[in-house]
Amino acid sequence: MPTHVVTVFLRNGTDVLLLRRSDDVGSYPGQWGAVAGHAEGDPDTQARVEITEETGLDDAASLVRRGDSFEVRDPEHGTWVVHPYLFDCATREVDPNWETATYEWVPATGIRERETVPELWASYDAVRPRVETVAGDDEHGSAYLSLRALDVLRDEAALATDDGGWPAVADTARRLREAKAGMAVVRNRVNRVMATAGRTADSVEAIAREVADEAVDADARAASEAAAELDGLGADAVFTLSCSGTVAAALRDADPERVLVAESRPGAEGVGVAEAFAEDFDVTLTTDANVPAVVAEADAVLVGADAVFPDGRVVNKVGTRAAALAARDADVPIFVVCASDKITPEPLPVEDGNPESLYDGDAPLDVRNPVFEVVPGRLVDGVVTEHGRLDSGDVARAAEEHRSWADWE
Repeated sequence: MPTHVVTVFLRNGTDVLLLRRSDDVGSYPGQWGAVAGHAEGDPDTQARVEITEETGLDDAASLVRRGDSFEVRDPEHGTWVVHPYLFDCATREVDPNWETATYEWVPATGIRERETVPELWASYDAVRPRVETVAGDDEHGSAYLSLRALDVLRDEAALATDDGGWPAVADTARRLREAKAGMAVVRNRVNRVMATAGRTADSVEAIAREVADEAVDADARAASEAAAELDGLGADAVFTLSCSGTVAAALRDADPERVLVAESRPGAEGVGVAEAFAEDFDVTLTTDANVPAVVAEADAVLVGADAVFPDGRVVNKVGTRAAALAARDADVPIFVVCASDKITPEPLPVEDGNPESLYDGDAPLDVRNPVFEVVPGRLVDGVVTEHGRLDSGDVARAAEEHRSWADWE
């Protein structure tokens, strides 16, 4: 009779949590594994139980993906049926139990460099991001998706190393750029890896790790710089829209008394953002149509960006231009916060939504249901990155550097 087990990977940034099993456990002592345990009942429930028992991080973990179960045959321990899971985790503060001798947060490809429990890489392979998951993700912001793109590039390069497959890695890079063609940071970070690495798969894997670490740091520092701008204004009430992880981090750093959030259709991801903020702030959630009224109640507007052009134009979720116009009318400053990797030298496609989600009737209508839009630079008081508030010269220089990365082919 096979034994069912869960194997749960916790991911923070672009690293996953590995636990070295203590000498007191009944199987595979001293070997590295993920959060794991017997699944005598529902594997979904047991995955959460094991996260709580082995790390104390259940409240900080959100499910990303369940993988297909598979069998592992071990001559000593019999047959395991493995149920793999991937969770994003908001912190690295682990509280391990007796089953763990030590733990580390490492790039997932580090699994292949350690003595692990059987088929640990196969468990990760069942839940790791792919080009298709990046392309199909309409819930997360571009900074998050750029990290997932770097995960994909790193992982595929590690696998291609087995065959020396530079052409396969280059093809993955091209497909990642196309997966989110309108997101400058995805394009720029993938191009940066390919332009910096030598023309070998193992070099791409190593540089992808470095760029990922620097990307996480850049996003965090951009949030800190934006928080400093809000603090300098003494902003007690801040308006935002859509779903930007950098904006969320900046607001938590600045700690205003009140946050006003638009619903952000299509997608209405602002509702989830408002719910997430509710534990930390006095939150007002409003309709997109009511944005001018709530912007007038704010001391500042803080939004993210999917792209920043050399002339100061910004691409962001539809509704940003209306918020910027309302801010100008009410004399409320508006700041865009993003990593400098979102600066792009070239026009990018602006994504349209499904027109049928707005109107599916029979009348001969021209239906426009945009997801993103371009905001003129004259409506923005400042673009804030990890380097602080940028002037036009700073933006132009960054754009030129990013143009050079695209020459790797």
